[in-house]
Amino acid sequence: MIARLVENGSISDNAAARRSHALPQEALTFGSTLNIKFQRAVDRFAGVPICALLSLINRFGTIFRTADNPAPPRRILVILLSEMGSLVLAHPMFVRLKQRYPDASLHIMLFGKNREVLDLMEVIPQENVLTINDRALSGFARDSLAAIGRMRALKFDVVIDCELFSRVSSIFSYLSGAPVRVGFHRHTQEGLYRGSFINRAVLYNPYRHLSQQFLAMVAAIESAAEPKAKEAIVAEPVTPPALNFADGELQQIFAQLHDDFPAIKEKKLVLVYPSGGILPIRAWPMENYRQLCASLLGDGYAVGIIGMKEDKPYGQDIVAHCQHPHCADLTGYTKSVRHLLALFHRASLLVTNDGGPGQFAALTPISSLVFFGPETPVLYGSLARNSHCFFAALPCSPCLTAYNHRSSPCDGDNLCLKRITPEQVLAKARALLEAPGHNSA
Repeated sequence: MIARLVENGSISDNAAARRSHALPQEALTFGSTLNIKFQRAVDRFAGVPICALLSLINRFGTIFRTADNPAPPRRILVILLSEMGSLVLAHPMFVRLKQRYPDASLHIMLFGKNREVLDLMEVIPQENVLTINDRALSGFARDSLAAIGRMRALKFDVVIDCELFSRVSSIFSYLSGAPVRVGFHRHTQEGLYRGSFINRAVLYNPYRHLSQQFLAMVAAIESAAEPKAKEAIVAEPVTPPALNFADGELQQIFAQLHDDFPAIKEKKLVLVYPSGGILPIRAWPMENYRQLCASLLGDGYAVGIIGMKEDKPYGQDIVAHCQHPHCADLTGYTKSVRHLLALFHRASLLVTNDGGPGQFAALTPISSLVFFGPETPVLYGSLARNSHCFFAALPCSPCLTAYNHRSSPCDGDNLCLKRITPEQVLAKARALLEAPGHNSA
């Protein structure tokens, strides 16, 4: 079971929360925001006609193999392009595929930037990974053509498209030539059109955790029901196994951390991830992070601000606000996801917006506090047993859904997160940090 704490925020508005942030989100994430808008536009204006064309081809004389009653598959391809965190949530699905089809060769297609997380999980042989470059249109086109050629050469029996109504992944699933194509489908619900060539259509269920829906996709391979997999009993997914480190590896990383930031050496460490990534609306207000960090430092804990190198303004802002020797700016410090997860072993607590770090925590022993609002823990809560979610559950929340391409109608005033107060979070953080047997420095 997913350990989950849902906290309700204060009803009264906070004047400080209404002030403009010292760090304008638009300025910090303009490049990423522009990129995701461009991806949505391509997916809509190019994806819709391509899906319609492929649907016509499939209806009036498919050019690919068909299999109404397939034999046990020999080769299975999973398409999971988008987010690193989704790979962690998909771990139970990979395990189920290996259990059900032990003789099948398992492959995956994903964006190249997510490759490291996949390799750390050790669920797919490295030679069975197809990567796509999503950083430039030319690279994307080149890699897509190469991937289609490789898929056709491998002659997959089953392709499982795990994307939530992304049209490009649906197009890849058809062009793979696999006779069995599993994917989410809107059926009679409102949602994003992506063709009618998915022949193992799984009903997308916004009330069921995403990891369970991934498990239903495995059941859909041989399902005779309509919609597929509705007769399957989907057990609760288990926590992924912890990441393994070589002997002495963690100690070496800890020693380097203490050499670089000697003031935190003898302290319990709290890691904080204040960035919203490519979706800034998911970020808890910076003013709240400043207040929380100052309070934790006052309690005698060390605080480290984590993030990518482009998140450096967040780290500098909190360090400047707190002006405390035990507050360390670790944005851009970690050289890889593995390095970051090693720091999770050194730290006693992670406080984070919904996103990759909150999911990665499931691969380590660290306790975490995760903020939800624009998205919901019902769908995206961590698989870790020691993860605790804050979710104010306003009438408009969640507003980022598969049905709107994660394009929120919110004007940027994310009250769903502002209603979660620093006092609430501090109380839970203290309870975890002071619990008997909790990680010590």
